[in-house]
Amino acid sequence: MIYFSIATLVHVALLGLAAALGDWFVLAALLYITLFTAALDRYVPLVLPEMPEGAEFPTGARLSVLLGVLHFPLLLLAVLACAFMNHSPFEKLGIFTTFALFFGQVSHPNAHELIHRSERFARRLGRWVYASMLMGHHASAHVLIHHVHVGSEDDPNSAPRGMGFYRFFIKAWRASFTEGFKREAERLTRAGKSAGDHPYRRDAIVGAGFVALSFLIGGGFGVFTYLALALYAQVQILLADYVQHYGLRRVRRGSGKLEPVSDAHSWNSPHWFSSALTLNAPRHSDHHMNPQRPYPALRLTPETMPTLPHALPVMAVIALYPPLYRKVMARELGRLHGKGESA
Repeated sequence: MIYFSIATLVHVALLGLAAALGDWFVLAALLYITLFTAALDRYVPLVLPEMPEGAEFPTGARLSVLLGVLHFPLLLLAVLACAFMNHSPFEKLGIFTTFALFFGQVSHPNAHELIHRSERFARRLGRWVYASMLMGHHASAHVLIHHVHVGSEDDPNSAPRGMGFYRFFIKAWRASFTEGFKREAERLTRAGKSAGDHPYRRDAIVGAGFVALSFLIGGGFGVFTYLALALYAQVQILLADYVQHYGLRRVRRGSGKLEPVSDAHSWNSPHWFSSALTLNAPRHSDHHMNPQRPYPALRLTPETMPTLPHALPVMAVIALYPPLYRKVMARELGRLHGKGESA
């Protein structure tokens, strides 16, 4: 757990220093989650050790809860630093960017871990994290739609080959919101509960609460800052889905049913530091095959799993320029075709 704890909590400390003191701490926090992470991935060849099957990970669970709880004051601190504190415009831009990257690359994979946990408090905490980024519906759509239909046209978060990220973002956001709403309504009906128990209602309350707090902190500009942070985080959330499933398709059999999910239906990354920073999110095939497996125990077998040519954060940056991303991934998909994999 030392890798996960250091990678995530060091950035938390740098965020606090950047917001409070500005100056070089802003640059340090920004470089930590960008160039420093990329350099360690690229030039320090290390694979995080795999934990024994069936081992307990109480430290991992505690780290997830800690990061989930810290997310909320960090979000308000970002609004405070950008909208109220006496920093220069360049410092505020750097603070905004490094906090937004943290929310998308640490808070998101951590919330993703929490919504898969068996404990009710952990699941609710994960959903509250998403709701604070105005994307609470992701907690519904991810579990009820994405994991069921991954790698098929029925999953809005599995990008088909050739689709650019910006078109994917609009399609996935809209469809996951509406389909998640329907699935949650169906669950309420089966359970005999009223529409007032719909989780989207609680998501709206959390979001409205953060809008109100942002207004109290910084007025209209505080609200603008909060909305911009939420949008930036949403882009990163859907970039992760886009990159991790781009172009991979499950075969639909003669009966109309999809083949079982296998390690061939997600892209993975062996890059160690960004994996630690994102709580092993790049070990994505094993997560889909074993959704309840704790993140420290996720397996990585590059010999059989589709592997990205660069670390996940780097691929996300490339995906922002669709022509280049299509070119890079056409080569990788071609290699999978050569191995007889589903693509």
